[in-house]
Amino acid sequence: MAWRKSPPELERAFDGALPHGDRVERRKMFGYPAALVNGNMFAGLHQDDVLVRLPEAERKALLASGGRNFEPMPGRVMKNYLLLPEASGGRTLSLWLQKAFDHTSQLPAKVRRAAKPKAGSRPAATKRAKNHGFKP
Repeated sequence: MAWRKSPPELERAFDGALPHGDRVERRKMFGYPAALVNGNMFAGLHQDDVLVRLPEAERKALLASGGRNFEPMPGRVMKNYLLLPEASGGRTLSLWLQKAFDHTSQLPAKVRRAAKPKAGSRPAATKRAKNHGFKP
């Protein structure tokens, strides 16, 4: 299944509605614009939709007002993330993004994983063995 790019006007609206400050990190996730705080994604775009990470009470309120579960692939619901109703823009978009930021900023900072070894490199144990005269 091929995903569509987000419309440029949605990307501009998303970028303009994000909370201000140097704690907001902008990155691409799955090829779409996303916003993170402490290494955790709190909002992003997926095709024609805006997704937000919210606590349970806010998720219930958003579902009651037309929000939908974020399911990037059929049967694969992304826990704690919802899609905003299509008509969400302007002040409404800013409010939901701020709620998502506030919630996610309270979560523990995400710890970066160690870099994977490059393809074709030998494990350190093999290198040590060779250096001591042992054949791997």
